[in-house]
Amino acid sequence: MIQITLPDGSIKTAEKGTRPIDIAKSISESLARNTISALVNGKQVEITTPITENTTLQLLTWDDAMGKKAFWHSSAHLLAQAILDYYPKAKLTIGPAIENGFYYDVDFGNKILSEKEFEKIEKKILENAKKGSTFSLYPVSKEKALKEFADNEYKTELISNLRDGEITFVSHDNFTDLCRGGHVPNTSVIKAVKILSAAGAYWRGNEKNKQLTRVYGISFPKQKELTEYLKKREEAKKRDHRKLGKTLGIFAFSEKVGAGLPLWLPKGTTLRKKLENFLSQAQKKAGYEFVISPHIGSKELYVTSGHWDKYGSDSFQSIKTPHEGEEFLLKPMNCPHHCEIYKTSPWSYRDLPKRYAEYGTVYRYEQSGELHGLTRVRGFTQDDAHIFCTPDQLLEEFEKVIDLVLYVFRSLGFEDFVTQISLREPENKEKYIGSEENWEKAEKAIITAVENKNLNTVIEHGEAAFYGPKLDFMVKDALGRNWQLGTIQVDYNLPERFGLWYTGKDNEKHRPVMIHRAPFGSMERFIAILIEHTAGDFPLWLSPEPYVILPISEKYGDYAKKISELLEIHDISGVIDERNEKTGKKIREAELNKFPFMLVVGENEEKNHSVSVRKRGEGDLGVMSIEEFVRLFAQEIKKST
Repeated sequence: MIQITLPDGSIKTAEKGTRPIDIAKSISESLARNTISALVNGKQVEITTPITENTTLQLLTWDDAMGKKAFWHSSAHLLAQAILDYYPKAKLTIGPAIENGFYYDVDFGNKILSEKEFEKIEKKILENAKKGSTFSLYPVSKEKALKEFADNEYKTELISNLRDGEITFVSHDNFTDLCRGGHVPNTSVIKAVKILSAAGAYWRGNEKNKQLTRVYGISFPKQKELTEYLKKREEAKKRDHRKLGKTLGIFAFSEKVGAGLPLWLPKGTTLRKKLENFLSQAQKKAGYEFVISPHIGSKELYVTSGHWDKYGSDSFQSIKTPHEGEEFLLKPMNCPHHCEIYKTSPWSYRDLPKRYAEYGTVYRYEQSGELHGLTRVRGFTQDDAHIFCTPDQLLEEFEKVIDLVLYVFRSLGFEDFVTQISLREPENKEKYIGSEENWEKAEKAIITAVENKNLNTVIEHGEAAFYGPKLDFMVKDALGRNWQLGTIQVDYNLPERFGLWYTGKDNEKHRPVMIHRAPFGSMERFIAILIEHTAGDFPLWLSPEPYVILPISEKYGDYAKKISELLEIHDISGVIDERNEKTGKKIREAELNKFPFMLVVGENEEKNHSVSVRKRGEGDLGVMSIEEFVRLFAQEIKKST
């Protein structure tokens, strides 16, 4: 007999060889019908996988993120099967589940897959799904695997990098693929599918390799869910930050400047500065000190931190100086610099915690095919801070950072979120630096802090940073999409690698603990998400141009300037539309450009020292004196924060 521990802490005793589906049936028939995958000791398996030892078990349905992963991974196999049905000479490579759906990278040879062919592939997928074929996962020797895929150089390359005894195939219907597992019980649960797009992708993400066709798709257990998803997708296109960013004049890119290096236009710069000022004020109240570090650093700095060994291939090539052996890197992260700032003075336990904050711009090399607007760039600014504290202060400091992140989210309208505790991969701990003892202390601190704050939390193994566990904030936007925003990390390792210390109460030297945190994450990515979340209708306090003055003819231009100067005295900045256009057209364009307020001025307004006020989305608010508008503006600012 073995013991199986469920997520609620209850323990079921069962015979050795019991399967997850058997446990589901013992709980309820309804649960058994809805269970499509399982986690055994944190590893995703099929629901028919025998359990042979004491273990933890989580039964997964479509409503679970890992349940969707199994569903979409299985759908990728059906996509591959359908592709081979129509294009038998195509060579399959890899087909994982992704955040929303799945893809399969395919070498079609000289064939170019067009959108016109998507529908027939979808029909073939559903035709095959209706057969209700079971996914069968089984081990294969390396010799047999290489023989099976002898005519597919992509699969043989993958197999060559695996050890004999760790290779598995999955079969369903007439289709077999190289796969590690994690499938739904059978194909019949897949009821709706859509091929979304096809794009170029280099084999293994390397630009030196052959370009393949990446076919993206998504599937659902009900047609209704697919219909709802496609509606949201169309709305997402309207909110695309790349489109709105250009329309609203927030940012731009230039081929001459370089791919993935955004140029912030005046409106975007104002928006960014307002966000920075907002967070700076909150950080100042919380006891942070502001620092500035260079845009480059000695390669040795990142060798010491361990970042070079871990991420050197993702960095830009080092910069060599005329001095032999001297190399610098464009700064890929801020934490090593802050460690060196801490080292500039000796510290006592009485001085701690030290909280260093910086809007630090960092540079990382991304493959050109991976770049995407502001969400994936090569140069970005982190709202970075690092807290150096004693072990006794760690829990309190971590909870204070949680409070700061929650304050930021509430102020910007992000109310729906889940916190994710990101821990090590249990079976691959050699990927991480530091002692087992320090990792256990760091993980315990995060779990305790989250419990104290009563946060809605999930645990993900294998998502920790290489130097420590972290707490990630997964935020849902207005379209129901999940984004990772805000990160807090506990780190016992960098203080050790940099030889940081403080004098304790016992007059001996002790290592501080380091907390890494970034509520926004990066300014670029945060603003991209904010644009899409608000559709460009920013809260009034954040609007880069909260009003536009619309003179009804050129002769009222001087009065418009006078109004602008008076409002500037009250620290309310806006613009004047001095074009010789009809007022109606100016108003329509001001609405499209998302100005919160439109101030129309003409003969009567000039005579009465007033403005005619229009509010975006509400229309005419009537004629007001400047003082009345200033009071209204202050009230609206208060409501928007």
